[in-house]
Amino acid sequence: MNPYTETEKFEKARLSEIDSSMRWPTLLFLTSAVLWLFFGSALGLINMVKLIHPQFLANCEWFTFGRVQAAFINSMIYGWGFNVAFAVGLWIMARLCQTKIRHVGILLIAGIFWNASLDSGIASILLGNFNSAKWLELPKLVTPILIFSYALIGVWGIIAFRYRQSKHIYISQLYILAALFWFPWLYTIAQFTNVFEPIRGTIQAISNAWYIFNLFGLWITPIALAAAYYLIPKVIGKPIYAYNSAFLGFWSLALVSTWIGGNYLIGGPVPSWVITIGIVANILMLIPVLIIGINHQFTLFSNFKKILTSPTLLFIAFGSINFVLLKFIEVAISMRGISEVVQFTYFYEAHAYHGIYAFFSMIMFGSIYFLVPRILQIEWPSAKLIKLHFLCCAIGVTGIIIALSIGGWIQGTQLNNAEISFMEIVNSSKLSLKFQIIFGIIIAIGQLAFTINFFCLLLAFIRGQCKYLCSTYCNCAKEAPTHA
Repeated sequence: MNPYTETEKFEKARLSEIDSSMRWPTLLFLTSAVLWLFFGSALGLINMVKLIHPQFLANCEWFTFGRVQAAFINSMIYGWGFNVAFAVGLWIMARLCQTKIRHVGILLIAGIFWNASLDSGIASILLGNFNSAKWLELPKLVTPILIFSYALIGVWGIIAFRYRQSKHIYISQLYILAALFWFPWLYTIAQFTNVFEPIRGTIQAISNAWYIFNLFGLWITPIALAAAYYLIPKVIGKPIYAYNSAFLGFWSLALVSTWIGGNYLIGGPVPSWVITIGIVANILMLIPVLIIGINHQFTLFSNFKKILTSPTLLFIAFGSINFVLLKFIEVAISMRGISEVVQFTYFYEAHAYHGIYAFFSMIMFGSIYFLVPRILQIEWPSAKLIKLHFLCCAIGVTGIIIALSIGGWIQGTQLNNAEISFMEIVNSSKLSLKFQIIFGIIIAIGQLAFTINFFCLLLAFIRGQCKYLCSTYCNCAKEAPTHA
C-alpha cells in the first residue's frame, strides 16, 4: 500500500468536510454577490448612457444621474465587492485553518442583515436620501446595521484563526486577518468624520480621500491578493516563487498604504505636506508591488500552458498583471505635473475601473470558478459560457480603460487651455463615452453569461438535493414497520 496515496485521500476527505461545513454561508454570500453584480452592471449601463443622452429615463426621478451614479458605486463596492470578499476570504481562511467550521449560523445571520440593510440603503439613494461624501453615500440609519453584520463576520474569522489546527501561518491568512481588522477602523472613522459629525473645511476632503484609497488598499487589495496567493500554487501544483519575500511585501504594503490619499488633492486648499506624503507613499508602494508581482508572475508563467486551460488561472493571471499596471499608473498620476492634466477628468474613472474590475473582480471570478464546484460537488454546466465570460470581461474592461484614459487626457489638456470653450470640451469627450457604452455592453454580455452559468449550477445542486431528500424519505417510508 502506498502511504502517500492514503495521505492524499485523507487530505481530500478533510478538505471536502471543511468545504461542506462552509457550504451554506458561502452560497449565501456568493448568490448575493452575483445578484448585486447584475444589478450594479445594469445601473452602470444606465449611467453610461446618461452621460451622452441626459434625457434617457429623465421622466423618472429615481434615475437622475446623481442617484444612479451613487447607487452604482455602492452596489458594486458594498454589494458585489464585500459579498464576494466575504465568501472567498472566509472559505480560504477555513481551509487554511484545517478544521471543520462550526457556528456557521452566525455567518448566515450576518449575511442576511448585511444584504437587507444594503437593499434599504440603495433604495434610499434612488429615492434621493443619501450623503454627499464619495463612497459613503449610504444613509445614516444603514450604518449601524452594516457595522453589526460586519462585526459578526469579522469575529467569526478571528475565532476560526484562533482555533486553527495548523501551526504554520500562511501569507493568505495574514492578508485576510489584517483586512478583517482594517475595515472597521477605516469605516467608523470615515463615518464619524464625514457623516455623523462632519468635520469642517478641507479636513473633510482629506478624510474622504483617505477613506477611498485605504478602502481599496487595506480591504479590497488584501482579499484579492490572499486569493491569488492561495489559488495560484493550488492549481499549478508548485509553491510560490520566492515565497519568503511575500511576508516583506505584506508588511511594506501594510505600512505604506495608510499614507496614500493626499495626492488625490493636488491643487486643492490643503497643506502641501499632506500631498507630498501621499506622493511619497505612492512611490514607496512600488516595493510591495514588485515583490507581489515577482511572486505571482514567476509562479504563473512557469507553466503557461496551464493558464490557458484553467479558468481560475486565466482570470487570476489577468487580475494579477493588472494589479502591477494599476500601481505603476497610480504612481504616475500622483506626480504633480501629470495630475494637473488628468485631475477632474475621465482618466480617474478609467483608474477606478482598472482597480475594481480589471484587478479585484477578475481575481474574484477566478476564485469563484475554483471554489463553487468544491463546495457543491458539481462541475460548471458550460465551459463555453466561462470562456465567453472571460473574453467579454477582458475585452470590455480593457476597452473602457483605454477609451476613458485617452479621452481623459485629451479632456485634461483642453481644460487647461483657456481658449477652448467648455462646450467644445464636452463635445470632444463624447467619442470616448460612446466607446465606453460599447465596451460596457460587452462586459454586460459577459456578466449575463456568468449569471446564467452560476444559477444553472445552483439549480442543478438544488435539484440533486431534492432527489436525495426524496429518495431518503421514500426509503425510510418503505422500511418503516406497518401496524394493523
